[in-house]
Amino acid sequence: MSAPFDPTRTGAAALAALYRQGVTDPVTVTRLYLDRIAALDGQVRAFNQVLEVQALHAAAASAGRWASGRPLSDLDGVPLAVKANIAVAGAFWHAGIAAYRDRVAPRDADCVARLRDAGAIILGIVNMHEGALGATTDNVWFGRTQNPLRAGLTPGGSSGGSAACVAAGMAAAALGSDTMGSVRIPSAYCGLAGYKPARRAISIDGVIPLSTTLDHVGVHGRTVADCALVAAHAGALSPPGPTRLSGLRLASPDWRSRVDAPDPIWAARDAAAARLLSAGMAALDADLTNYQPGQARRLGLLVSEVEGLNAHAAQLATGDDGFSPEFLSLLRWGGKQPATKVAAAYQGLDEIRLAGLAWLDTLDAVLLPTAPQTAFAFSDPVPANQADFTALADFIGCPAVAVPAGLSPDGLPLSVQVMGRDAAIVLAVASALE
Repeated sequence: MSAPFDPTRTGAAALAALYRQGVTDPVTVTRLYLDRIAALDGQVRAFNQVLEVQALHAAAASAGRWASGRPLSDLDGVPLAVKANIAVAGAFWHAGIAAYRDRVAPRDADCVARLRDAGAIILGIVNMHEGALGATTDNVWFGRTQNPLRAGLTPGGSSGGSAACVAAGMAAAALGSDTMGSVRIPSAYCGLAGYKPARRAISIDGVIPLSTTLDHVGVHGRTVADCALVAAHAGALSPPGPTRLSGLRLASPDWRSRVDAPDPIWAARDAAAARLLSAGMAALDADLTNYQPGQARRLGLLVSEVEGLNAHAAQLATGDDGFSPEFLSLLRWGGKQPATKVAAAYQGLDEIRLAGLAWLDTLDAVLLPTAPQTAFAFSDPVPANQADFTALADFIGCPAVAVPAGLSPDGLPLSVQVMGRDAAIVLAVASALE
C-alpha cells in the first residue's frame, strides 16, 4: 500500500500546482505543518517561536485568493520559517543572543515584507548559532538544534534551525543568512538545497548583522526550485535559466592540497562533475591559483568579529549580560587587533573579490564540495575548516547553490556547490544535479 499523500513533503515550488488543481489548500497545508512542529520540534528544537494564530489567519486569506482564482503569486500560501536574526513584525528578533531575548521586531525585514506581499505564510522564528558567529547551532541561550536526520549530530550553522525545520518537514522552505557559508553548510549537513544569491540581491535591511561586508540572505529548500522561488520573491529576481547545459564552461578545481577533506567528499564532487560533462558542459582547466582557503577564512573571520563588535557596541556599552563568554571572546578578540591588521584583512578580501570576479569571467560555473565533512556529533571537536569551500562565494559576492550529492559510507548527506557570475546559469546547473 502506498503512503498517504503528504503535501508537507512536496516542497515550496510544488504547492502552487496543488492549490490550483484543488488537491489541497493553504489552510490544510499550514495546519499540517503546525501539527508537525507540535509533534517533532520537542526533539529537533528548531523553532524559537511558533506564530500559529498569525499563520492560520494568513492561510485563510490565501485560501480565499486561490478559491477565487486570484493568488498573489506561485508563493501564495507557502508556509515558511525565518531565521531569528531576520525581523518579522510582532515576533521576537534576537539573533540567538539572550541580551535581545525579549525584543520584538517593529516591522518586517525587507525580504520578509516582500514574501508576505507574494502571499507567503510565516510559521515562526527558528534557532541559530549565537550572533551568527559559528556553525553548529549549539546555542547556550535558546537550545541545541538537532540534525533531524540523526540525533546527536549538528545541523550546521549558523542557520541550523532554518535547515533543520525544512529537513524535518516543519516548513516548506526557510530564510537564513550566509556570511561565510551559513546557509549552504547546514543545507549540506541536512541533505537540502541551499541558495545564497549575489550580494544584496536580497536586501539585508532588517537583518541583525554579523558582518555588513559579507552578510547575505539565502534560502533553504527541499529542491533548487524551492530555493529559487522563495529567493525570487524575497528580492533576488532572476531571468529564466537556460534549458540546455551544452557548451557551458565548467571548472572543477582540485583543492585537495588546500582543504583537508576525506575521499567521499571529493568522490561526490567528481561524480557530479562527470554528470554535468555528460549533459554537455565543457570542462575548463581554470583555478583561482593563489587562493588559500584557510588564510582567506581567517581574514573573513577577523572582519566578521570587528564588524560584529561594532553591531553590538550599543548593547555592550550597557553591560555584557546575555552574551555568552565564547561569543564575547570572539568579538573582543577582533576589537583588540591593531588597525593595520584589520586594514590588511579588508584589503586582502578586496583582492580576493577582484581576482575571483576575473576568474569567474572566464567560465560559466565552478563545482566544489560544499563542506569538507559531513554532519558531526556535538561531542566532537568543531572542525576549523567548515567554511573553506563556501566562504569564497561570500568574498566574491557571487551566487552559489549547495545541492545534495548522495550519501557517505556511514549514511550521511554529501553535498556539492555550484557557483558563478550568472544566477540563472548557477541555478540551472544546480538543478541538473538533482
